[in-house]
Amino acid sequence: MDGHTHQHTSGRRELQMARSMCWHCQSEVSGEYFCDRCVKVQPVSKELDYFTCFGFPRRLSIDQQKLEAKFYELSRAFHPDFYQNKSDAEQTISLGNSAMLNTAYRTLRDPIQRAEYLLDLEAGSVKDIRTTPPADLFEEILELQDTLDEFRASDRTSDTAAALRTQLQTERAALEQRQRDMESQLQQLFGRWDGLQDRGEATEQARTERDHILKDMRDILSNRTYVKNIVNDLVATIA
Repeated sequence: MDGHTHQHTSGRRELQMARSMCWHCQSEVSGEYFCDRCVKVQPVSKELDYFTCFGFPRRLSIDQQKLEAKFYELSRAFHPDFYQNKSDAEQTISLGNSAMLNTAYRTLRDPIQRAEYLLDLEAGSVKDIRTTPPADLFEEILELQDTLDEFRASDRTSDTAAALRTQLQTERAALEQRQRDMESQLQQLFGRWDGLQDRGEATEQARTERDHILKDMRDILSNRTYVKNIVNDLVATIA
C-alpha cells in the first residue's frame, strides 16, 4: 500500500511494516520502518516482495515516474550517510535496507526483469537457461551453429570468411527481429495479466486463465533468453 510521508524532520515514513517487534526496545512496530517508541530504523523483512516495497500491486505495467519517486523517497530514509553517527546495528540495517532497495528498483524498472521476478513470485523461477532451441527454431539454430563453426575455423582474411560473415550478420538481424517479436508478445501478455488482476475474479475460469498467461510468459521468456544468448555469441564471434 502507498505510504504518506511525514515531515522530513521526524525522520519517519508510513510504509510497509518491516517486522512486528522493534529490535531495540521490543515494542510493537505498527506499520513503519521506524519504531513509534524509540524511532530506531527497522530492517526490511526478507518476506517483503519488491512490488509491496514500493507500494505497487503485482502488475506488469508500472508508472516509471512513480517508481522513481518512491525509490528516491525510500533512499533518503535509508541512506547510510544519515546513519554514520548511529549505532553499529543501525548502520548495518541502513546498509541492508539500501542494498535491498537498489536491487528491487533495478528489477522493477526493467520490463523483462520485472516479468521474470513476478513469475518467480507466482509460479517459480524462470531463470534457468534453456539448453535446447525453441521448437520452431531448431533446424535454423543447428544450421547457424554449423556456419559459426565454419567461420571460426576459416582464415579470417579469405573470401570465404567474408561471405560467412555476411551470412552471419543476416542471421543476427533475423534473430534480433525475432527477439523484438517475442517482446511484443510479452507486452500483450502483460496487458492480459494486468487486466485479470484488476478484475480480481476468484472463479475457476480466472484461475485457469492466470495459469495459461504465466505459462505463456514463462515459455516466451525462456525462448527469448536462448535467442539472446545466440545473438551474443554471434556478436562476439564476428566482431
